[in-house]
Amino acid sequence: MLKFYSKKKLLAHTNPRNGELKFGQAAITVGSLKELKDKPQQYVLLGIPEDIGVRANSGKPGASKAWEATLSSLCNIQQTQYCQAHNVIVLGELDCSQQMQQAETLKPSDTHYLEKLGELVTQIDHMVTQVIEKIVGQGKIPIIIGGGHNNSFGNLKGASKALEKSINCINFDAHTDFRALEHRHSGNGFSYAAEEGFLNKYFIFGLHRNYTSQAVFDSMAEVSDTVQFSFFEDISVKNKKTFTEALQEAEAFCTQQPFGLEIDLDAVANMGSSAMTPSGFSLEECRRFLHYFSAKKTCTYIHICEGAPNRELFPGQVGKAIAYLLSDVISE
Repeated sequence: MLKFYSKKKLLAHTNPRNGELKFGQAAITVGSLKELKDKPQQYVLLGIPEDIGVRANSGKPGASKAWEATLSSLCNIQQTQYCQAHNVIVLGELDCSQQMQQAETLKPSDTHYLEKLGELVTQIDHMVTQVIEKIVGQGKIPIIIGGGHNNSFGNLKGASKALEKSINCINFDAHTDFRALEHRHSGNGFSYAAEEGFLNKYFIFGLHRNYTSQAVFDSMAEVSDTVQFSFFEDISVKNKKTFTEALQEAEAFCTQQPFGLEIDLDAVANMGSSAMTPSGFSLEECRRFLHYFSAKKTCTYIHICEGAPNRELFPGQVGKAIAYLLSDVISE
């Protein structure tokens, strides 16, 4: 279920240079989940190399490659007093190979193609839940690199079970992923988590009006005491509120209790992702968002997802972007 990484694995992705110390050389690894308990590091890095949930949502594949791309970039950033790789344990990756292989055997022409993919997503949900529950249960903060946004469900369920209560969530996203409770896919992780009692308050930061259906708006209106959002257009086009005011709005709604922090790279303009957009936040705004909320004491986990290296405009940008985001979390 879980492939633990050794130091040798990290060094295989690292290009050493005389007089320098890089992330891959300085980061900590473990051989079991039990070892986390005795480690002082606060953050635990986990990859989920799958895009079945994206495909089950009729989306474009490629998110399964984001973790490998991230590792290649991350291992080569500098370890310094300002960017401290020894603050994080690189756990490894969730083994989704069996589900990915099964997904490849399914035929899109099959009437039940999407539902069968959804069954595979449910299997991955179970694995994600188990690992996140164990990490959070040992007082650590998992940083999860996806993979599709379907994994939000396992993140919320695992954290909720570890804390023995429902948790809140702030989602930096162009979409709500609060869609109908049909087969499991990347578009209904939050609605399933809310339905099953793992998600309490939910805030979507920078929602795009053009890609949210009236049915979703109506369903959110019915639960407006627990689901709120800010429009991207209100922040970046109409200037109805500043970026800082939008941060504070989400903060006031969610951060008084333990919360998960979700970042969908679909929200970043021209980022290689499953639903790439020409209009969105800049990477710098995404970094600012992550730095702001990851520093909160109630931040329980961090999930960066939907990056698709096969769709990027210039080679190597998705992995490098995620490495920047990670460095903003682990650095002083």
